[in-house]
Amino acid sequence: MRKSDSTVGIVGALSAFPRRLAARAMGTKGSRLRRGLTRHTGTLVLGRTLLDKLSDTEIELKVASLRETDATLLSENGFLRWLGLLSAPEQSNLSRQSLLDQSKLDARAFDLLVLFDAFEHHTEPFSFRDLILSRKYAGLLAGGATWGAIARSVHRSGPVQSLTAMSLHPGGPKRIRALIGDQPAELDGQRLLALAPIEDESEEYFSLAEAAEAAGLFAEAAVLYGHCLSIDPNDSVAAYNRANCLKAANDNSEAANAYMQAIKRDPDFVEAWFNYAGLLREEGKIAIARQHLKTAIDIDPDYADAIYNLATLEYDAGNLGEARRWWVRYLELDQDSEWAKTASRGIAYADLHTRKSAG
Repeated sequence: MRKSDSTVGIVGALSAFPRRLAARAMGTKGSRLRRGLTRHTGTLVLGRTLLDKLSDTEIELKVASLRETDATLLSENGFLRWLGLLSAPEQSNLSRQSLLDQSKLDARAFDLLVLFDAFEHHTEPFSFRDLILSRKYAGLLAGGATWGAIARSVHRSGPVQSLTAMSLHPGGPKRIRALIGDQPAELDGQRLLALAPIEDESEEYFSLAEAAEAAGLFAEAAVLYGHCLSIDPNDSVAAYNRANCLKAANDNSEAANAYMQAIKRDPDFVEAWFNYAGLLREEGKIAIARQHLKTAIDIDPDYADAIYNLATLEYDAGNLGEARRWWVRYLELDQDSEWAKTASRGIAYADLHTRKSAG
């Protein structure tokens, strides 16, 4: 079970400003900002640059997988409002279901459009202007447009509220047109001034690093994560990912330094403690590996993987009593997996050994 606390994860780069500035704003609130999903992530922010990086189908699959986690999904504007960096819209009293009933907008498309800030509000209650937008978007979808075309287009015309006064028309699956006077114009910057994109080199390096890591190019990925850290030394996730890549590339010494860097930047980064413990155990540094696993469990008492690994570490060290204690704790969290079956066998073995010793 993932423990939700004050950690916010970002999936995709923010369009408003660089991630490191958001992390600084989070720090003033006593909270943490990390890339992606970790065990302590309570809220996941979807950066609108995902619209430029991924297809509609890829985004739909990503959102579906994120909805299966314990984290709450939040739009970029919702995140900025939570930080106090974007003013909240006027109060309103329309529910999500009310908008769907009155506009006949497809519920799945509606939820995706909300996540990418195609409405005035990022959550219910919604406003009358949101209802107008819902009706317009329903008409666009009925005319052959996709939710992704709408989401990519609306942010190129200024505040989405301004669309309530425009006549919107589908211009094919990927284009939305508006009537400006008597002339049609596409909401893609051809007639309307698009906002200048926020450049953040660390995001580009991070995306390239993730791709290299996924392709098994661990040395190359480590270099790219290093570029992220040279831009933003406080990026604990970049340090953690770099450590994993260095370990996969058999550079354990540099991997250890990178894990320590991640922990120094974010002492509650439980996955970093856990993976560093695994590296130390492989190197035969049992005592310090044990300490790191216990630290991970102190941070997250329900971290089943850390509990299981600590049990096996104690077993390998011949400490059957301690191994049994941790296996029992593991079975409180997992009763059905293959690991649970192994833990049960370990407990039975420890009990048998105790009986033989007593006899």
